[in-house]
This record gives sequence, structure tokens and C-alpha cells, in this order.
Amino acid sequence: MSLDRLVFAFAGGMILISLGLSLLVSPAFLWLTAFVGANLIQAAFTGFCPVARLFKRLGAKPGCAFE
Repeated sequence: MSLDRLVFAFAGGMILISLGLSLLVSPAFLWLTAFVGANLIQAAFTGFCPVARLFKRLGAKPGCAFE
């Protein structure tokens, strides 16, 4: 799986987990959803994504969105 797909899968998973936790535990978990969304927006404009760097260090093959 390429780096791009790993980042998108991770972000989608975090959003779904935080939505589930907001329903089951506390609505405060919606802040996690907002954080992930804001990080995706800034990554779109800057090309910098901390999770992409982590996956790259773990050996994920590069994609075309994150270098």
C-alpha cells in the first residue's frame, strides 16, 4: 500500500473512531474529528503531514501526494 493510501486510511479510521467515541463516551471526542480534518486541510496546502513522515520512516513506499 502506498504512503498516500496509508495516510488516507489512517485519517478515515481516526475520524470514524472519534465519531464512535463521541456517541459512546463523550461528545468531547468530536475535537479529535476536528483536529484530523484541520490536519488534512493544512496537509493539502503545505504538503506536510506528520503521519506521512511516520509511515515513511516505517518503510511505506512513496505515493504522489506526500514526498
